[in-house]
Amino acid sequence: MNTMSSILDSKIIAIIRGANSKDVLNMAKALHEGGVNILEITMNSPNALSVIEEVSVELGDRVVVGAGTVLDSETARAAILAGAKFILSPTVDIETIKMAKRYGAVSIPGAFTPTEILSAYENGGDMIKVFPATLGPSFIKDIRGPLPQIPLLPTGGIDLSNIQAFMKAGAVGCGIGSALVNTQLEITDEYFVQLTEKARQFASAVKSNEDKDEGAYS
Repeated sequence: MNTMSSILDSKIIAIIRGANSKDVLNMAKALHEGGVNILEITMNSPNALSVIEEVSVELGDRVVVGAGTVLDSETARAAILAGAKFILSPTVDIETIKMAKRYGAVSIPGAFTPTEILSAYENGGDMIKVFPATLGPSFIKDIRGPLPQIPLLPTGGIDLSNIQAFMKAGAVGCGIGSALVNTQLEITDEYFVQLTEKARQFASAVKSNEDKDEGAYS
């Protein structure tokens, strides 16, 4: 399964931001155990490139690792060479999109308005990160009306209470940050147990939503 298909199948991208570099591999293992296999390591995290490489090498095909908060093309290139399979940005930077495509990585630029979203897609974005997603699921539904061909990945403010609503509104997936991976908490053995359980809850919520959709058409 290629990277794009993996993201569309999983529907959850776990965002690991600001974690101590020595803890990220165990976070990745805990998330994987809970059924979340798409991981974004943000470039404003400590030792981000070496962490991307470590997780990519250690976990191989069990997870798909990408780089987040990528603001320019050279950072994108460095991340891809370290092992990132997708590049996520908070904004639309056309050179960053081009670099991701040049190296065969999935490009996920961030946009907010319909104009930005369409521009990002027309310039090569494979899916568009709708950021921030604080206007809620209704905003995703509204965007999908005139732009149904564009895969939308809402990110920012998504948790267990609203993820199903976002999926029902037409999102192809969601980026989940501190609601899933809270890097501000003390990192203990219990933390990893709880992280696995949270991952399981998010994965279950997405699966439950899929089952409801299938039932509606059966």
